[in-house]
Amino acid sequence: MSAASDSIRYGIVGTGMMGCEHIMNIALLEDAEVVAYSDPSDVTRAWGENFSKGKAEAFDNHSEMLDAVELDAIVVASPNHTHKAILDDLLGRDLHILCEKPLCTNADDAFEIATRAAGHPGIFWVAMEYRYMLAIDALITQLREGAVGDLKMVAIREHRYPFLPKVGDWNRFAENTGGTLVEKCCHFFDLMNCFVGADPVRVYASGAQDVNHLDEVYGGRTPDIIDNAFAIVDYANGVRAMLDLCMFAEHSPNEVEIALTGSEGKLEAHMPASRLISTRRDRPGNRVEDFELAPELQSAGAHLGSTYYEHVAFANAIRHETPPEVSAWDGAVAVAIGAAAEESARTRDPVEIDLSKRKN
Repeated sequence: MSAASDSIRYGIVGTGMMGCEHIMNIALLEDAEVVAYSDPSDVTRAWGENFSKGKAEAFDNHSEMLDAVELDAIVVASPNHTHKAILDDLLGRDLHILCEKPLCTNADDAFEIATRAAGHPGIFWVAMEYRYMLAIDALITQLREGAVGDLKMVAIREHRYPFLPKVGDWNRFAENTGGTLVEKCCHFFDLMNCFVGADPVRVYASGAQDVNHLDEVYGGRTPDIIDNAFAIVDYANGVRAMLDLCMFAEHSPNEVEIALTGSEGKLEAHMPASRLISTRRDRPGNRVEDFELAPELQSAGAHLGSTYYEHVAFANAIRHETPPEVSAWDGAVAVAIGAAAEESARTRDPVEIDLSKRKN
């Protein structure tokens, strides 16, 4: 951190919707400031100027920013397919790194980054905001405290609206995103891994592009991203997890529903209701907890305050030199499950995952 103060000086790579959400939430932290940002697009660079209120220096690319500005931490929020090259430039520098999901668009690149991140001089943290939503954070805590007994089943449903337009339409093609089950669903595969606490060993998926973007054409090409799927993940400890994804289900009362069922009970989290419901097999009824979010956090982006709480944890890790709560390895495993699910949906065959080969 700078000699003049204990303020953490941040740079942002990519000032699209998510990059600007990071700018808004860093502004809510004590002793933290965004001093620079980079983006090759005039449009999104202007967004960066707006959300940083003109207090940060703008650059066309991250290399210029790194050469010109002293930074303590950097947030990578550029399009998915650019992460690998940017991280190649950042790893080994004396910088703390928060990289947006997915870590990379394919498993090989993601595990290569994870291996190199193990020797990185700063903290390397993968942004998995869903862990920090209040209801999900409470669900994780109660699961760890034994609320369901031995966990046996995980079910996650996301029924939502289609992907929003992005500058350059990069998110319409799997070659840029990794595919929907990597791009969007790595969040949920990361949650599964967090809940289960064991290695995934097998993925079965059925999915297709049935409704969304079929009438869109970019450079003579029609988008090729899955808009609905079921995916089942088998874990080494016998737990099974399922994802139910639909991206043409606007106005669903709960965009995300999570259910953890064990030998003794069940926990359910609903978003955006921000509600946690717990039941026990040995007694009737249920307990309902509702979580309220401060207005300034509600307005600082689209993730129910989780980006703020993620940044609080990231800043604390920087100040106290503690390990990341979401490591590069965590990010790589989530990508590996998503990539396996994309493959299974294409081939209609189960796909085995052997993490022992990645750990060597």
